[in-house]
Amino acid sequence: MSELDNILAERGETHGYFKSVAKTSQELKQVMRSTPNWDRLSADQKESLEMNASKVARILNGNYMWHDSWFDLAGYATLVANTLEKPHD
Repeated sequence: MSELDNILAERGETHGYFKSVAKTSQELKQVMRSTPNWDRLSADQKESLEMNASKVARILNGNYMWHDSWFDLAGYATLVANTLEKPHD
């Protein structure tokens, strides 16, 4: 097994296996894109929500106790919240 294969296997255990995570993530993103406010959101708001969909997919398919996944959810939401408090370019 190559080093890359080892890393991918390790990540699969932590984050879930790519095909399952991708399916869940894409389904979540499709739901988000079908909502009334999606087209009103700024690029950073959309990106934050899409990144969170990816993180949620990892939680649902991988190790739901992995701290970093939960911490990342808070991080992406905080980035948007900060721009709403202090808008800039």
